[in-house]
Amino acid sequence: MAKVPSSVIAASGLVGGYGVARWTKKRQLGGVVLAVAGAAAAQRWHKEAGPKAAGALGAAYVAAFAGSHPLAKKIGAWPSVFGVAGAVALASWAIADRRA
Repeated sequence: MAKVPSSVIAASGLVGGYGVARWTKKRQLGGVVLAVAGAAAAQRWHKEAGPKAAGALGAAYVAAFAGSHPLAKKIGAWPSVFGVAGAVALASWAIADRRA
């Protein structure tokens, strides 16, 4: 079975977390999706790139989540979520997935 890249896991967590929260109207459920995907991506980052890279990418993941909120006020919710998810995916690929 093919291994799912950490960049895909991280981006899916951000997009999926928002989507679940929006469609179910339960923010906590979206938070669970966000957290589970973040933890899965962090494990992969740690394995592929080491603890320092995993810490930096984890911080980027959290910052992307937090930063998507004020950005959404300027460009809209979905464009904001897709933008930050793309940024985290690119960073994840460059730091961890490209090596694999």
